Amino acid sequence: MDSESPPTPTPNLSRVLVALMKGVFYRENDAPVWQDLLALQARVRDYVAVLGLELMLDEAEGHAYLRSRPVADGEPELPRLMRRVPLSFPVSLLLALLRRKLAEFDAGAGEEGNGGRLILSRDDIVELIRVFLPAGSNEAKLIDQVDGYLNKIIDLGFVRRLKPSGGAQIPIFEVRRILKSFVDAHWLAEFDQRLAEYRARLGGGEVEATE
Repeated sequence: MDSESPPTPTPNLSRVLVALMKGVFYRENDAPVWQDLLALQARVRDYVAVLGLELMLDEAEGHAYLRSRPVADGEPELPRLMRRVPLSFPVSLLLALLRRKLAEFDAGAGEEGNGGRLILSRDDIVELIRVFLPAGSNEAKLIDQVDGYLNKIIDLGFVRRLKPSGGAQIPIFEVRRILKSFVDAHWLAEFDQRLAEYRARLGGGEVEATE
């Protein structure tokens, strides 16, 4: 006698919404919830729209997040659920440099060996930002500063710390591909001009994170 196939689980809207409300959700973190999101994305969009939010879903890159929905003409503005995060100029600069590094990686530079993941050591990241700092900067102080910038970027979800392999002591990091969603191609096209501005203004002022 043929055995019956187990019933297909019903997609769970509640666990999808909870995952998204916590922040950026990655396919690799919970594949079953990701499949539920794909199956229920129309319902998710309708649900979060009531809260003044919209779903940003990138199936190819495997991540999703919520952001405040632009207010249409004549529509009352709702209180913001997703807060804006002020970033110092050095943190903004490092985000821009990492975004450009990711674009170079996607264009073919260094793709071999990491399975499509951009992996950088702390030394690599220090070298990216060093050229924008005053000549003769104290090395130990520079490394401490970069560690602080990286901790902020890790908190924002754009970079994650990896466990060094082979007994290496230098910290290594993965640049998360969601950075492409926040620093888009149009912004990147003006990168040289923005870097000139950062050179002139590095060390002072605040900028807002892109939503």
